[in-house]
Amino acid sequence: MSGYAIFNIEIKNPDAYKEYVSKVKPIAEKFGGEYIVRGGEYKIMEGKWTYSRTVVIKFPSYDKALNWYNSEEYKPVKKIRLDNSVSNGIIIKGE
Repeated sequence: MSGYAIFNIEIKNPDAYKEYVSKVKPIAEKFGGEYIVRGGEYKIMEGKWTYSRTVVIKFPSYDKALNWYNSEEYKPVKKIRLDNSVSNGIIIKGE
């Protein structure tokens, strides 16, 4: 069963956030991650969608997604995101 990392993000410092974007993809790919959504046009259909950017990464398994998020490789890159944005994020099992 696949695992999905889903983040809803509001970028606070676009210049610094560019460093995160350039570094995160190769690390996610190392864990089998494939970007399904990375920003893009959207329309809120129900409820509140708090932040303007959405990212969805599909991993081969739930455990691979968790391993990516908790990895030593991602740790310093994650800090760049956390320092330059606010977000909601989940890792969820899926088909």
